[in-house]
Amino acid sequence: MTDVTVGGSPAGVPGAADRRRRLPYALVLAGLGVLVAVAATFGIAAGSVGIPAGEVWGILLHRVHPALAEPTWSPVRETIVTDVRLPRVVLCAVVGAGLSVAGTALQALVRNPLADPMLLGVSSGASVGAVLVLVLHVTLFGAFSLPLAAFCGALAALVAVYFLARSGGRMTTLRLVLAGVATAEVLSAVTSFLVVTSNDPHKTQSALRWMLGGLAGTTWTMVWIPAGAVLLGTAVLLGVCRPLNLLLAGEEAAAALGLDVHRFRAALFTLVALMIGTIVAVSGQIGFVGLILPHVVRLLVGADHRRALPAAALLGAAFLIAADLAARTLMSPEEIPVGILTALTGGPFFLWLMRRRTR
Repeated sequence: MTDVTVGGSPAGVPGAADRRRRLPYALVLAGLGVLVAVAATFGIAAGSVGIPAGEVWGILLHRVHPALAEPTWSPVRETIVTDVRLPRVVLCAVVGAGLSVAGTALQALVRNPLADPMLLGVSSGASVGAVLVLVLHVTLFGAFSLPLAAFCGALAALVAVYFLARSGGRMTTLRLVLAGVATAEVLSAVTSFLVVTSNDPHKTQSALRWMLGGLAGTTWTMVWIPAGAVLLGTAVLLGVCRPLNLLLAGEEAAAALGLDVHRFRAALFTLVALMIGTIVAVSGQIGFVGLILPHVVRLLVGADHRRALPAAALLGAAFLIAADLAARTLMSPEEIPVGILTALTGGPFFLWLMRRRTR
């Protein structure tokens, strides 16, 4: 597999010259935090009913504590902010952060800068589960039927890829990638078959829009499970930053320093896949976020995962909030699936990044 390099140094061992050229880490994190706040403010303020940014913050501060802001707005506007737009913006931040963090970890685990959270076929498995619910109109678990089916499909795909990639009790990166790609292709074909054989145009349209990714209709009940999964997964990844850095330096070097490479990879693949499955269950397929943003983060703060993971979470949150805002407003009152916008922006950027690295 191709090693990840940053500034001519292995990704796990950034050079001193690279560190001197970068902005101070605290300044980068502060800038990304401000970027998230600005994107969230515009994400809440924009819509069919425009709300001034100052009023948005007044409503939010009033909800935190009534003494922080005097209510001068109508109850309708407060409902729009707190019950309609805020949960969607929060879920955008959670999904963007989760995909970006998962992509950063996966590129380290397989030592390949082209690795993506969709690499393991998890997204395709989630799509099969979700499309089955939409096409067959399954309502056994009410509003949770689609997320639950998508999560079960993602978990089934993970188990299939894991056992296909293992040989003689070991799992190599090459076998994992091949198993993931093959499983994803088969599951994508199953999803397409379910869509084209459906006799209900409305269900077919719903399935296609879900496959393209989107966060329309978000409620607070949809936020907590993925938020918990992303927070827990990111905390675990931050706790294993040193093994991740060792793995980037090479399997032999990592093993010589006492890391059980195969067991570590198996555990981390499971963790990352569960994060992705939980995210895809509520957002559909949103590509390129976990592929592109880790590259941007490494350019900003280097490849040390103690620095890269927090930055990746903030950048992913800001990026997807902004992408969702564009998806809602570019063709208003129609809404563009956000997965289309991330592909349109991520594809050209990735080609530019490849040419830049080649030069």
